[in-house]
Amino acid sequence: MRGLVFLHAFPYGPRMWEGEAAYFRGRLPVLAPDYLGLSLREAAEKVLREMDEGGLEEAVFVGLSMGGYLIFELWRRARERFLGFVLADTRAGGDTEEGKKNRYALRERVLREGVGFLPEALLPTHLGATTLREKPGVVEKAKALILEARPEAVAASLLALAERPDSTPLLPEMGRPALVLVGEEDALTPPEEAKRLAKALPEARALILPEAGHLSNLENPKAFRTALLGFLAEIL
Repeated sequence: MRGLVFLHAFPYGPRMWEGEAAYFRGRLPVLAPDYLGLSLREAAEKVLREMDEGGLEEAVFVGLSMGGYLIFELWRRARERFLGFVLADTRAGGDTEEGKKNRYALRERVLREGVGFLPEALLPTHLGATTLREKPGVVEKAKALILEARPEAVAASLLALAERPDSTPLLPEMGRPALVLVGEEDALTPPEEAKRLAKALPEARALILPEAGHLSNLENPKAFRTALLGFLAEIL
């Protein structure tokens, strides 16, 4: 059986895909695993286990931000399960030394204080200017999703993100149909990054989604779903 696997961003969990899961579930089987707090190796093992339990032999994997990093790990372990993949608002490279230090510092603060401060710390860069200015409902949803996370899981994922490998060498061998999506206002993984990523993949194209930042599926769900629907029509 073929299906669609949605891989969530940090620190949001699978509920960030509720709209997409509901939209596509009538068209094909949908899986949205929860792996916050796991290493990328453990997360990949969980995704593959849930695919096996659900009878999904092959899938189109859709990963946003941390979900993109997990796509690279899944490719290392089980490329035969890939029909294609969507890399949204993500990058192939690892963290810089400064980036690692920032994650370690954030991890220590989460362990001391919990997650109450995280929306204020993360949302100014996770959401685009249009969303912050004009879409209070999206801001509130993103905030609520962050506050649902357990501090221990957030801390563990920060460690996993800081220590993830550079996946750039994988790109030339990822010979499956690929779509690279990015919010026009994404400050963390900007459109130029997405274009470079698409160029390095053998069978990819990049699309820029308007009025969206790093959480493009939440900020412009219509554009995100339209792009994904068109991609799926080409390969399924």
